Amino acid sequence: MTHAAPAAAATSVVGAPSDVALRRAAPGGELRASVDLLGGGLRSLTFGGVDLVESYPQGQPAPACSGAVLFPWPNRVRDGRWSQHGSEHQLVVTEPERGNANHGLVRTAPFTIEHVAQDEVVVSVCLTPQPGFAFQLTMQVRYALTDDGLEVTHTMTNTSGWPAPVALGVHPYVRIGDVPRGELSIQVRAGRYLEVDRQLIPVGERPVAGSAVDLREPRRVGELELNTCFGDLTAADGYSRSVVAAPDGRAVAVWADEAFAFVQIYTCPDFPRADGAGLALAIEPMTAPADALNSGVGLTWLDPGETWTACWGIRPGGRSDAWATAFTRTG
Repeated sequence: MTHAAPAAAATSVVGAPSDVALRRAAPGGELRASVDLLGGGLRSLTFGGVDLVESYPQGQPAPACSGAVLFPWPNRVRDGRWSQHGSEHQLVVTEPERGNANHGLVRTAPFTIEHVAQDEVVVSVCLTPQPGFAFQLTMQVRYALTDDGLEVTHTMTNTSGWPAPVALGVHPYVRIGDVPRGELSIQVRAGRYLEVDRQLIPVGERPVAGSAVDLREPRRVGELELNTCFGDLTAADGYSRSVVAAPDGRAVAVWADEAFAFVQIYTCPDFPRADGAGLALAIEPMTAPADALNSGVGLTWLDPGETWTACWGIRPGGRSDAWATAFTRTG
């Protein structure tokens, strides 16, 4: 997705560190992660020394929303305007090329450490009223490394004196080590996708069957040009999964609980890296699609004092022998 910096709105802690590093000895290899306290997002994740997400230098802004937390709405709000009970609200337009307010209000907000251990951290942010969004919300984010991978839990509370609209998304770019991104495959068991207009705002919903965006069977990333929101996610056990696989049999799954009823798949053609810009694959679990503040689709209204929780994570998988070979190569 195309990204511009949002207005920050949160409490800050002077002298706080910029990053929290986590590690855990898991079956098959060591897991390591780092959490960026500017925006509270996932800066890096490795398994046995193999990168599972696109990372960026510590202390630097997250490029192209890499790993970002998208709150209190993910994706776009048309023209930055929305209405409530007949009153118009104007958000800051952060995507001027399309005229939208994009990806919420906390991407550049400082988060506070509430708890930290070797393999988990809880960070929090307080979102205060600001132009176009006159609500106060708090969010705690727990990042935990487990034997299965990374588990992330968001706990959101309305601390306003009136009901508040809430939606959430996250924005990791998935990779499998140094495998060229175009050679990876992606599979998303989704039955429907959203058609969009020139502002990338949904205008209709269509079945994926017979379409160019049918990802129910693995598709090669290099053959796709996507900035597409999928719904009707298959989640027989309560969890949806988007699976990325390498030709050698290694795989990574981005999973999400039923709160995340949508997932945006974005093939970024020019993700910035030290060795030059190139293709990257974003898998963005979202509780609501673009323009939810206007459409109401997927939007959750929290009463004063009410709390809402949503959980997602990243799990390495595929053939264990392929991972073992990769660990040997990376030392």
